[in-house]
Amino acid sequence: MKPVASVSLDLDNLWAYLRTHGDPRWEGRPSFLPSAVPRLLDVFGEHGLTTTVFVVGADAERDDGAEAVARVVAAGHEVANHSFWHQPWLHRLTDEEVEKEVLRAEEAIMAAGAPKPVGFRGPGFSVTPRLLDVLGRRGYRYDASVLPTWIGPLARAYHNRSAGSTDGGEDLFGGFGRVKAPNTPFRWRGGGIVELPVTTMPLLRVPVHGAYLLQLHQISPKLARGYFRTALRLCRARNVSPSLLLHPTDVLSGAEAPGMEFFPGMAVPGREKVALLGWVLSLLRKDFEVVGTGGHVERVAAAGLRERDPVAWG
Repeated sequence: MKPVASVSLDLDNLWAYLRTHGDPRWEGRPSFLPSAVPRLLDVFGEHGLTTTVFVVGADAERDDGAEAVARVVAAGHEVANHSFWHQPWLHRLTDEEVEKEVLRAEEAIMAAGAPKPVGFRGPGFSVTPRLLDVLGRRGYRYDASVLPTWIGPLARAYHNRSAGSTDGGEDLFGGFGRVKAPNTPFRWRGGGIVELPVTTMPLLRVPVHGAYLLQLHQISPKLARGYFRTALRLCRARNVSPSLLLHPTDVLSGAEAPGMEFFPGMAVPGREKVALLGWVLSLLRKDFEVVGTGGHVERVAAAGLRERDPVAWG
């Protein structure tokens, strides 16, 4: 049998990116879901993949978001919780505010026609003991918020260089200490929730998800493909089962996401992005059995997992 890998999609919408970037246009709640969701589901369908889609509750309440949830469910994909307002500074909220973020999103997702979610990913890879406690009490089976990399402060500097005023911008994406987080699944001690980290390149601990590949592709398509091949080779060599993260921007052109010129890879045409994503998924499927995050968690949990204390890496 092939080792397991997973693909997940954070269904972040245009307004959420603009809000984090301090762009007041977010208040009009612009959306690119009608363009991105059919395109992504087509790519997944072409490759016969079942994935997990992390949905923002505020989008599940609107017509195009509810339609997206319905299409995702109809295609057989898992729907998980990505908070209600997609605030990357979730770690700054009070106990009551965190619980409200989880519960409101959960209710909106279910109202849109999906089963009660059992998985969660914090926006901006934000996870704290407070959040884990809420997830445990709500009956969640897994979290997927850990990004074990040292690159957070550099990504923050890149982002904030062109950002307007934004709450939490000073600690967006975490600190260098996140490189100490595990790059393989584990179980949080106490609550029993499984953590499935977003995989970074073993040894080097640099991200391999869509935005970073597209930034490299913008420089050189050959460089991007060599980078991803190297990441998968290291995963096989180090016995890391990859958990690959995607976003709607991985298939959208800059013209389809107005205001996001600051975001990595937005100069790459949409058709090139779709072609790169197809190549990435084909390469992943060549050596791994690819499932959604929920299926990935079931597989690794059955084999037994190391427990870790519920701490937040800075």
